Amino acid sequence: MNPLYTSANCKAAYQLRWSLALFSEVDLPPVATWKAELGAAVENDGVRLLECHAQAPRVSLFLLSTQPRVSPPLIVKSVKGRLQHLLKASVPSAFRRNFSLTSVGEARRGAIESYVASQLGHHGFADKRVQARFKEFQFVFPNVDPMTVQFSSHGRYVYGLHLVLVHESRWREIREDYLVVSRDMFLKAALQKKHRVSRLALLPDHLHATLACGYKESPEEVALGYMNNLAFAHRMQPVFCASYYVGTFGEYDLGAIRRNIPIS
Repeated sequence: MNPLYTSANCKAAYQLRWSLALFSEVDLPPVATWKAELGAAVENDGVRLLECHAQAPRVSLFLLSTQPRVSPPLIVKSVKGRLQHLLKASVPSAFRRNFSLTSVGEARRGAIESYVASQLGHHGFADKRVQARFKEFQFVFPNVDPMTVQFSSHGRYVYGLHLVLVHESRWREIREDYLVVSRDMFLKAALQKKHRVSRLALLPDHLHATLACGYKESPEEVALGYMNNLAFAHRMQPVFCASYYVGTFGEYDLGAIRRNIPIS
């Protein structure tokens, strides 16, 4: 069965930002000598170099933004591989194999989860029975930490994602059986994908979720996966607009990250 939602027919709104630490074997040339060239090179991979800083001893810190199609391992490959290529004449083997990539956002994890938790209060219902019904479809999983560190063979990842899906034509759906199907399929898909959902809010015309994703998955893959699973659960109906929002978050906001990565 062909998926309804694909990268070709969907548009994304996104705010995807990451803090990357690379560890070098030797002291690297000054950041100013390679920053502009690296920034131009990684753009070809869907990665944008926002800020970078060489921090002693032999630690290079980067603040990056990415397009939804870019998975966390590809972020590391882009920055590390292209920088090594730029430095190969003077530093043939610049980097150690280990690294650390952490999702960050405009706001901290707590602020994002509070925002999701407040969504029901932003949608007034004339019928108190409907209001009470939707309270039953606001989920918090207090034992889930979306900031749990994941390890590959050479590095560590922290990958928190805020996902928003909007109903086709902003259709307002209040039927309990419909909401149950959506809830069950979302949580089933999360379990199958080994995502860790910390909050899920089903609203009449859209949904919000905060979750930790597998580090090999791009934000685009995560969003399209849920959209297609929910369409399948509702008999292959186009439940959502052909668009989605994905945004990263972390324990630190951009202000805190910038204080540790001075502009070079």
